[in-house]
Amino acid sequence: MRAGGTSAGGGAGDGVARAAMRVLGADTLLPTALLRVPPDPGQLAVFKDAVAAHPPRDDAAPAVVWSHWAMARALRRIEQPLDDPLAGDPGAEPDAGWLDGASWQVLTHQLAVLAPLALPGEECAVTRAARERPVDVARGFVRAVRRRDWRQAAGAGRWLSLLDGVPGTLGLETGLDFVRLMGGGDPRVALQLEAARLMPAGVLL
Repeated sequence: MRAGGTSAGGGAGDGVARAAMRVLGADTLLPTALLRVPPDPGQLAVFKDAVAAHPPRDDAAPAVVWSHWAMARALRRIEQPLDDPLAGDPGAEPDAGWLDGASWQVLTHQLAVLAPLALPGEECAVTRAARERPVDVARGFVRAVRRRDWRQAAGAGRWLSLLDGVPGTLGLETGLDFVRLMGGGDPRVALQLEAARLMPAGVLL
């Protein structure tokens, strides 16, 4: 996705671009994170504006807060400072206590929503929660495939591609191929699958 040479000046086109970037979250800059592709300057300006203009409300759901944090961290990664307390202090992670004791179904759903956090070499509370429960994430992946929830399956599969302790009986590679066959026409599914494909090769950061 590109914003072309559009500045973050506030036109109608900028509003649409900012909204689209809020949907993709930190994955807007995934080519930069995984492949070291320099971001388009216009796209980067709109992305930075989207983060600065839409901080999470005090009553925002945890996944919304973490998504914003991931976007701010993506900017830190390419040295784009923000006047944002989450961005200014790399240690200022949001609370992840809602994942403690979550059922494997809830855990998988939340991890799929927060798939932009699944990057090799990255460390945060959500990553640690996933790392502690690879079998539960694998169960959630199988459940998502059986329910034909391709977005959740692709997001869970992206996490599984990074985790140690994934059961060999899962057949993750074959499972991801099936998700691509059945759901790969959805661009958001295709994005997660491509990230899952690239990450085990150690392409990164």
